[in-house]
Amino acid sequence: MKEITRQIHKFDATDKAIGRLASEIALILRGKNKPEFQPHLDGGDIVEVVNISEAKFTGKKMEQKKYFSYSGYPGGLKEKKMKDVYSQNPGEVLKRAVREMLPPVKFRDNMLKRLIIK
Repeated sequence: MKEITRQIHKFDATDKAIGRLASEIALILRGKNKPEFQPHLDGGDIVEVVNISEAKFTGKKMEQKKYFSYSGYPGGLKEKKMKDVYSQNPGEVLKRAVREMLPPVKFRDNMLKRLIIK
């Protein structure tokens, strides 16, 4: 089998919408930009994002968008506003957006490890 060569793609998040940026990143992490793409193989590249704290948000997303996590127990549903997540770690908002744009397969975590947010 042919060895996979991974390139580094660099993105500057200054004045870019998080969702638009996340869709481009997910495409590259998945490997769909390569002619030898196969859906059952992890052939994507490495993505490096800088200036994530200068990304822009449209509308009232910071106040209205919520992230949910469920512990599995009754009454275990927790929610956080995007504003709180962004204030603690701006890269986490982009990482969550990219994660949801990738397919739920075994190697999704390996794809996300190749996303470097500075």
